[in-house]
Amino acid sequence: MEIVSYVLIAMNLSKKSQITQAYGDLFKKEGYELMAAAFEVHNEVGGGLAEEVYQESLEKELRIRGIPFTAKQEIALFYKGIELQRRYVPDLYVHDGIIVELKAVSKLLPEHESQLFNYMRLTGKRVGYLINLAPLKTVEWRRFAL
Repeated sequence: MEIVSYVLIAMNLSKKSQITQAYGDLFKKEGYELMAAAFEVHNEVGGGLAEEVYQESLEKELRIRGIPFTAKQEIALFYKGIELQRRYVPDLYVHDGIIVELKAVSKLLPEHESQLFNYMRLTGKRVGYLINLAPLKTVEWRRFAL
């Protein structure tokens, strides 16, 4: 597994108001492709399963569709130039510009958004998708652009 190192980027993400529409169209087409794949996975396997099942299924669907992605690539963290032992591991990088965090929970919560925002801040990626595939009827998802 390859480890990616990123320098911490100073962004204040404490206020949702800072998530603006300025980058609203960034990776828009690619986001549609990603979500089409996520909906296909949900249609095929249904809701109520473990996150690992959705992770593997979405990876297979992205491959089938020829959508470039990297799965579970670690983010090395640093404090004052010293590498920390702790790593963050986003679920997917899609089209080398979108961070995807998958969930299999009854409902998306603010802490799930915070997790995605941290990944976006640490990597400098401007677009992130939070996708919950566990609901039985449909996919719950949110797109964020910084």
